Amino acid sequence: MDNVPRDRTVVVTGGTRGVGAGIARAFAETGARVVVCARRPPEQPLDGTEFSPLDLRDPPAVRAFFGALPRLDVLVNNAGGTPYRRLADADAERHARVVELNLITPLTASLAGYEQLRRSRGSVVMVGSVSGSRPSPGSAAYGAAKAGLANLAASMAVEWAPDVRVNTLVVGMVRTELSHLHYGGQDGIDAVSRTVPLGRLAAPADVGAAAVFLASDAAAYISGASLHVHGGGERPAFLDATTVNRQPGAAGEAT
Repeated sequence: MDNVPRDRTVVVTGGTRGVGAGIARAFAETGARVVVCARRPPEQPLDGTEFSPLDLRDPPAVRAFFGALPRLDVLVNNAGGTPYRRLADADAERHARVVELNLITPLTASLAGYEQLRRSRGSVVMVGSVSGSRPSPGSAAYGAAKAGLANLAASMAVEWAPDVRVNTLVVGMVRTELSHLHYGGQDGIDAVSRTVPLGRLAAPADVGAAAVFLASDAAAYISGASLHVHGGGERPAFLDATTVNRQPGAAGEAT
């Protein structure tokens, strides 16, 4: 694959751990200059990257950050996330902050970097989620924001063509340094992994490789697309809800 050329500058938002760190490492391995921005520095240094402190919810600070860059070729809008919170357990203002982080801050960063991306004929990679295309109980505001992010990226791809390509990574479950807290230890991770057709959670490097591809010259004709990085998705629940031995051609089943 034709990777990101070595003279390019890549910005990864929220790239200090987990998926973001995997993306930053993947771009660093191509030889590109990689700038990671977040409110706090990484606990462990990321080889081949530079860190810049930035609160993405502060639009003037975001504009100043991008304005100070000598060039920008790739913007990866990775910053985001949410705690587990049912809708009725919090007020609308708290849910709105989740939407702000996962939808508004990628828009803020993209607009701040647009002129440089246009000059370099660069690309934007949005880090979306499968939560944006299915029910997301316990993280409904997050799912709604990620659904909006995919739509934003598709519209942006049309408005900014042909100068800037914009695509979305639709990411499934990823094994990070915090997975044991989300899934209840190794037994939980193993159980959840069995629900994925490929039999495991993604590694951050898997998402990083997909981001590098979308930003590379090998994807020069790909824009406005959503690339699913989810190991085949989720096994349909109905398959485990019946003990009937379904054979091809059985009533109600397509062949």
